[in-house]
Amino acid sequence: MRAIPLLFCLSVVAVASVAAPAMARAAQEPPSVAARVTPVVGGLDHPWSMAFLPEGGMLITERPGNLRLLRMPGGLSKPLSGVPKVAAQGQGGLLDVALSPDFATDRYVYLSYAESDGSKSGTVVGRGRLADDATGLQDFRVLFRQEPKLSSGLHFGSRLVFDGKGYLYISLGENNQRPTAQDLDKLQGKVVRLKTDGTVPADNPFVGKAGARPEIWSYGHRNPQGMALNPWSGELWENEHGPRGGDEINLVQPGKNYGWPLATYGINYSGLAIPEAQGETLPGMESPLYWWPKSPAISGMAFYDADRFPAWRKSLFIGALVNRNLIRLTLDGNRVVAQELLLVDRKSRIRDVRQGPDGYVYVLTDASPGELLRLAPVESGG
Repeated sequence: MRAIPLLFCLSVVAVASVAAPAMARAAQEPPSVAARVTPVVGGLDHPWSMAFLPEGGMLITERPGNLRLLRMPGGLSKPLSGVPKVAAQGQGGLLDVALSPDFATDRYVYLSYAESDGSKSGTVVGRGRLADDATGLQDFRVLFRQEPKLSSGLHFGSRLVFDGKGYLYISLGENNQRPTAQDLDKLQGKVVRLKTDGTVPADNPFVGKAGARPEIWSYGHRNPQGMALNPWSGELWENEHGPRGGDEINLVQPGKNYGWPLATYGINYSGLAIPEAQGETLPGMESPLYWWPKSPAISGMAFYDADRFPAWRKSLFIGALVNRNLIRLTLDGNRVVAQELLLVDRKSRIRDVRQGPDGYVYVLTDASPGELLRLAPVESGG
């Protein structure tokens, strides 16, 4: 069936200029505008992530354990072979997908997923070669395991980002075991940095330090489900779920402590304080670049750096699961100066967002059936 462009209402919220860390704060309510949304493909089973192939089309993960190839035109493939078994329970399953920086020559596809030992589970990352006919992954091998396995189905993270310098960053949730985010002998609540073959770089901040895992790049994270390189600064940005309130965006730096659960703007789901919390900010811990007092339940994130839609340049897009919309933040350096809510009327849980090679914005809706949508500002005529 031919995809038909649809118009959906957007709401725009300007953000007051405040001292860091900035907070989402409505200063005024400009008139609603419209966006042009084109459904690309439906019938997906809780899609989690996507990766654009240089030859066209994309790979899409489905949380129950399927990796699908979408050809445009050509449609959606059957599940690819060679994908590892995943623990598809709770928030776990097949999660992120990313292409090797040298995909044109090595054809490596990286996957993150939940793996169970029979009682508890944790995040695993591995890679396999995409077959020439793109029907499956060959010689899949595990490169990294989150240790110890502590999750009962919650807080896996996990995003995969290559920095263009030969390093892979992996965001890891604290498995809903709060204190572990501060434990340097565990891989919960961390961002780790590896070489593309899974080995540990010698200049990681905790290499050679007693009682600390050498993979760790930063710590004190809760459940980071969005991560991307800022194309203008080259810095690594990450977003993570707070508990009840306190979803936040962080600038990830080596060896830094991002506070969870000792420093947080959130409270427990019961309405009581987080037991370990000592304040919203603490000395020696990094404050977020931006945070929300009421949790949108943020997920995938993507910077917009294409020429197709100049009005969207210097934007950061973030999916919202509970609020069921797509957030567009306007940036001035590392400051958020405005917030715009897209796809409000569609009421879809947005799991992932990416800038496509064609300059459009693509989003995945977390549902069964879920959709891949293509988004453009309506005034562009795209």
